[in-house]
Amino acid sequence: MLTSKNNAAFLRMAVLTNVAKSFMKNNFADIDEIPNKIVPDDTPSKRGSLGRDRLVVKAQCMAAMGYTPAFLPINTNLSELVNETLARTAPQKATVSVIREACNACKQKSYVVSDQCQGCYARPCEVNCPKKAITADGQAHINQDLCIKCGICYSNCPYSAIHKTVVPCEDACPVGAISKEADGKEYIDQDKCISCGKCLLSCPFGAIVHNSQIIDVLNAIKNPEKKTVAMLAPAVIGQFGNDLGKVIAAFKKLGFDEVVEVAQGADVTTRTEAAEFVERMEKGEKFMTTSCCPAWMAAVEKHIPEIKHYVSDTGSPMYYIAEIVKKAHPEYHTVFVGPCLAKRLEAEKNPNVDNVLVFEEAQALLDAAEINVATMPADNFAIESSAQGRRYPISGGVAGAVAYVVGDKALYKPEAINGLNPDAIKKLKRYATTPPTDFNMIEVMCCEGGCIAGPGTTCMAKKAAVMVENYVKASPDIEK
Repeated sequence: MLTSKNNAAFLRMAVLTNVAKSFMKNNFADIDEIPNKIVPDDTPSKRGSLGRDRLVVKAQCMAAMGYTPAFLPINTNLSELVNETLARTAPQKATVSVIREACNACKQKSYVVSDQCQGCYARPCEVNCPKKAITADGQAHINQDLCIKCGICYSNCPYSAIHKTVVPCEDACPVGAISKEADGKEYIDQDKCISCGKCLLSCPFGAIVHNSQIIDVLNAIKNPEKKTVAMLAPAVIGQFGNDLGKVIAAFKKLGFDEVVEVAQGADVTTRTEAAEFVERMEKGEKFMTTSCCPAWMAAVEKHIPEIKHYVSDTGSPMYYIAEIVKKAHPEYHTVFVGPCLAKRLEAEKNPNVDNVLVFEEAQALLDAAEINVATMPADNFAIESSAQGRRYPISGGVAGAVAYVVGDKALYKPEAINGLNPDAIKKLKRYATTPPTDFNMIEVMCCEGGCIAGPGTTCMAKKAAVMVENYVKASPDIEK
């Protein structure tokens, strides 16, 4: 996947910021001007023509306004969507979709021999090819009509002379939800998609978008009859700077009446899941998996239903913090702020969560409101959370927290699925029919490294991990 420093990510942020600013300043009076503002006349074209560049920006503006571009005619003016957008009382169904005008129709995955081939005597590529698709008369040659794209030749070549080409979005999808249409453009099957966002992060053309809820959130903040609360996920550490106190203050300046720590909900998840694990083991069950990752839960529902019995029934940290907030203030408009697109799927099933923002969107709102986090006076959470709850966003954090509470109440042998991919899906399917014997607790995280590597993050994962660990060290244990 691409790092966060690339032109596609910069464009996405520019669109989100300009759409938010247009709403804040004049209720979208200048919304149709945004494509020309982002792609001015003196800009060299990146997609063949300025007209096409602006068409793609317009489609991204549609997504920022909360719509799915693939479901709208591309000739729709943004101003035609304003009245519906301002009157909307609930966000549209969460989707991840392809902007056809931006899709490059990348060539299918293939393996090709480069001129680095030495025509060696060993010829492991030829010997190991299961379909005899490789011949070697001097340099090796791959017959593409026979090749099944298994990659055995690629992994066996001692000179790395065989090159692998992929379709980035298809290669990143763990569940095979993306495929080509007749014209080579990509299509996302919503019945298979788990909203993990890996395709969005992988597309070098910025052709994949999700329909944002930034306007729904701004509408709630603007409404004088509503109180809004921002629920900050544990992965927030490092996303908006080094001082979390300043981040809390910045969100309040943006217009949120209250800011709470989702790690408080993680503490409830930890205790509940630990008790559930002990109970299941006492009943003689073979293993249990975590249930915090919504992309994992969507994968269970859509692709691995046979493992559902082994998945924990415990709610996620978002579930519990939203429940806490709504019990205390039923009238509050709750906004989860985190790294994860799939949280929007979870929120659609939870009446206690009104909206979901990813960190990238939250940064766009702060930029649009011209709020500099670094200059804010530090604030704090009214209720602090534990070290265990705050470590949830790092791979191993959930399993470690549960282990801490389980203690000697049951034999606890954890295993981590650190990132969902096709091989991990196959492994989990196998566990469902042939339970493992080496471990009895499986933590499943869709994103490699944990939530700190989610598709909505703004900070590099390794840097974020260090900052989270430092924050954890300064936090009290859950027992305290």
